[in-house]
Amino acid sequence: MNDLRITRENARFQQWEALLTNRSKRHRNREFLVQGVRPITRAIEEGWTVRALLRADGVTSSWSDALWFTTHAERVVLSPDLHARLSGKDGAELVAVVELPDDGVARLADSARPHGPVVVFDRPTSPGNIGTLARSADAFGASALVVTGHAADPYDPQAVRASTGSLFALTVLRVPGHGPVVEWAHANGYRIVGTDEHGTGLSDATLDGRLVIVVGNETHGISSGWRAACDEVVSISMVGTASSLNAAVAGSIVLHEALRRRG
Repeated sequence: MNDLRITRENARFQQWEALLTNRSKRHRNREFLVQGVRPITRAIEEGWTVRALLRADGVTSSWSDALWFTTHAERVVLSPDLHARLSGKDGAELVAVVELPDDGVARLADSARPHGPVVVFDRPTSPGNIGTLARSADAFGASALVVTGHAADPYDPQAVRASTGSLFALTVLRVPGHGPVVEWAHANGYRIVGTDEHGTGLSDATLDGRLVIVVGNETHGISSGWRAACDEVVSISMVGTASSLNAAVAGSIVLHEALRRRG
């Protein structure tokens, strides 16, 4: 396979650069950028489709060479200045153009971890929080991460970077509202557990069996639609002066408790 070389800004490069900031183009083109060793390695290990690998002219390592010469993806060598514009603040050696998967809820049945909870993040505004929750979901055995409502993009570079590659271990969906997920949960025997400061104490909550765990928006919590769909709403005990927890942190605590109960 011959390498494509790009030394000046052209339409192809502009298309990739737009993926960094333009979610509409990410979803229209069904692709996003992944930067760095661990995220790219995890994406490949978990079977995500890599459309292209990009690296700077003259920059090599044993890791990147091994990937470069075994990949079935298109290989593109960029001038150092162009590559720097795509490689993120840490100057990732390789950048991968990865294909977006489908968003249908039917994919929830195909998870590699069918017994883990499904985590729903309802209307998150921070890509970093999505990535943090994805990392915890992976660590605590969740099967999927579903982002619902008008929300930040799980394929934003900030989300991918914050997940440190864990995003690729999960079935990831974006769903416009709660309805399709609730319908799927009821059809497949899942209980829906929401998080809120006025819910049942976490230690008294029922967290066995098949679970959908719903984490709300950072400011407004879970939507009225999700609240009505919940079989139970749980709260996390706190002491001290903090009035609330970060949404991703709260979700992580509930996920860990669910894992502990599963033994």
